[in-house]
Amino acid sequence: MTNLQLYNKVCFENSKTITERYSTSFSSAIKLLHPSMHSAIHGIYGFVRLADEIVDTFHDADKETLLAEFKVETYKAIAQGISLNPVLHAFQMTVNKYNIEHHLIEAFFKSMEMDLHKTKYETVNEYNDYIYGSAEVVGLMCLFIFCNGDKEKYNSLEKPARALGAAFQKINFLRDVKDDFGQLNRTYFPNVNFETLNDEAKEAIVQDIDLDFKLGLSGIRNLPIGSRFGVFVAYKYYYSLFKKIKRLPTKTIVQQRVRIPDYTKLFIIFKSFFRYKLQLIS
Repeated sequence: MTNLQLYNKVCFENSKTITERYSTSFSSAIKLLHPSMHSAIHGIYGFVRLADEIVDTFHDADKETLLAEFKVETYKAIAQGISLNPVLHAFQMTVNKYNIEHHLIEAFFKSMEMDLHKTKYETVNEYNDYIYGSAEVVGLMCLFIFCNGDKEKYNSLEKPARALGAAFQKINFLRDVKDDFGQLNRTYFPNVNFETLNDEAKEAIVQDIDLDFKLGLSGIRNLPIGSRFGVFVAYKYYYSLFKKIKRLPTKTIVQQRVRIPDYTKLFIIFKSFFRYKLQLIS
């Protein structure tokens, strides 16, 4: 192994550590993908996680400057094919290897920049733009890896992948209402006041998510074999969380973060495996 190969390996391992420490659920789903995809998906998650930390965690720092510098360094790393920031080095290797389109990265940064100052999304267009940049494009970056250069396959799966990413993000919004609204004063759902959230408003959100899930599942069935099971398990995890949110009283969602116990996550993996083997993905 050359020194450069060692550096590349260390950078991807760093992004893997970030993934494992920040999201056990996502880490578990990655392990179910074909091993050839693991490093690249870690590379994407590490990049996304750092940007998210800038806007959501570093409250005592100049977030705007940090994010602007991170954005400049990202494009610089991609152009030069190297970075001394291990996360950006892993990300640029992934972007360049799989020819991930740069407009997806730009859309992601646009949503992160919105999080710096915007706390209410009052129109459907604003809401959809934010979800596209914060979640859908991340799924599309992963789709580039899953399809591994097959642009025809990518194009056929783009809409379902976007729908699945949107469903995941909307569930995150509902799951994290207590922190987003209570601590960060953010309201992502247009025309929804979480101080007076009622069952009717919740039901409208639920129906919208249900439509996204249905379209997303149709895409999972047609994913390349190496990625299908891992994405299906992620789908089943989020769908279980979705069903729990639907059952809970509206006031509970506002007052506490909704979680899926670890033993339930394990059961989801086993159940998904048998459904997958029996080709009962539904």
